[in-house]
Amino acid sequence: MNKKIIVAICGASGSIYGIRLLKALLNNPVNIYLIISNTGYKVLEHETGYTGESFSSFLKDKGVVIHNDADLNIYEQDDFFAPPASGSFKNDGMVIAPCSMKTLASIASGVADNLIHRAADVSLKEKRPLILLPRETPLSIIHLKNMYTAAKAGATIMPPSPSFYCNPKTISDLVDTVIARVLDHLKIKHDLVKEWG
Repeated sequence: MNKKIIVAICGASGSIYGIRLLKALLNNPVNIYLIISNTGYKVLEHETGYTGESFSSFLKDKGVVIHNDADLNIYEQDDFFAPPASGSFKNDGMVIAPCSMKTLASIASGVADNLIHRAADVSLKEKRPLILLPRETPLSIIHLKNMYTAAKAGATIMPPSPSFYCNPKTISDLVDTVIARVLDHLKIKHDLVKEWG
């Protein structure tokens, strides 16, 4: 059966990470449950030129090729009737890329006031993989405490820090070094970056 992965894009800078993750995932036979926050849409407009068209069409314009056996489901942040809102919805993990400090704080404090926060809360309580790509620098003690709290609850904190040992030539190459680690944690095969050694 296809893996079911929840992907969320928040209002932090770095929407390129969410787009590249979707491109890598949808190239496989997977079912994607995508949630974009209201601010996430605004950042997408600013950083990627998204103009409010069908998000599926936008992804295709960005070079995303959807596998014949893949499925993309898109939900608004206020849709609490969406499958990811319930613990009875069995899935293989959730990734928030990028993850804003507001979203991190909500997850760390258990405030589930939108679908992204609720889906993350469900992931933790059901002990399913939750990968956060927090996009902020420098980090305050509040940010660090929230990361510690989320990690202690079971989340994987994966700051999008590109690696350079693979001699990246483009921004996309740098982004791929981060997305490769996300795919590794989701146990999804890829050829974005060669294994060390």
